[in-house]
Amino acid sequence: MANSRVFPLQGLIRRNAVYLTTIFASAFAFELTFDTASNKVWDSFNRGRQWKDIKHQYLNKADDEDYE
Repeated sequence: MANSRVFPLQGLIRRNAVYLTTIFASAFAFELTFDTASNKVWDSFNRGRQWKDIKHQYLNKADDEDYE
């Protein structure tokens, strides 16, 4: 019974290099996923208040003032 629970982990923990590679790859994938999700949530809460959303208004005003 105990062997059936331990067996999937034996393939990952058998060698230290494989174990560390699995940990680093998992951490990297989690970081990318968490960062992307956090940015999407932040952008949805702050839509219309960020520079990327309003810069076209100010850049057009600056261009109009230069031509006058």
